Amino acid sequence: MPRKYLRRWLPDHAAMLDNRFLRRFAPWFEHPNLFHLNRKSVAGGLAVGMIGGLIPGPLQVITSAILCLIFRVNLPVAILGTFYTNPLTIAPIYWLAYQIGAWVSNTQGRAVLAPMPEWGELSLNSWLLAMWHWVGALGMPLLIGLPILAFGLAIVMYFAVQLLWRLWVYWMLYQKRKRR
Repeated sequence: MPRKYLRRWLPDHAAMLDNRFLRRFAPWFEHPNLFHLNRKSVAGGLAVGMIGGLIPGPLQVITSAILCLIFRVNLPVAILGTFYTNPLTIAPIYWLAYQIGAWVSNTQGRAVLAPMPEWGELSLNSWLLAMWHWVGALGMPLLIGLPILAFGLAIVMYFAVQLLWRLWVYWMLYQKRKRR
């Protein structure tokens, strides 16, 4: 991928450390790969973003940042990579994770999910108990499917970025030779 295009969109090391919240954590962000745009760092950052994106709630960015510090991959790319899960895409992605988990755990044909309990038909305690059982029926296949989907997406994205980056470099070399 072209570095100049990525640099235009991603914040640099100094800009992130100007943030008063992140200034406290400056020693943790000293490794050059956390902000360097090379093939391995960007591919690893996107893979980390794929893993972090499937964690529920506001923990996506925090998890991605921690994984970037551990694996020394590009931090801004990882954080941007988590945004593939958003209010429009989360339901189909979790449905896919549930289907993968049901297939792996061999509960696909056996467990027929009941519809979500209606609030108006039950008292608060009965509704909460019914919701707990309903979510519990989703739990095991979803618990199995989410990590499988996360690591599968991470592996696919890592190798896709590696391949596309190499193809881009070869294409630019070809264009350079062609101009001579």
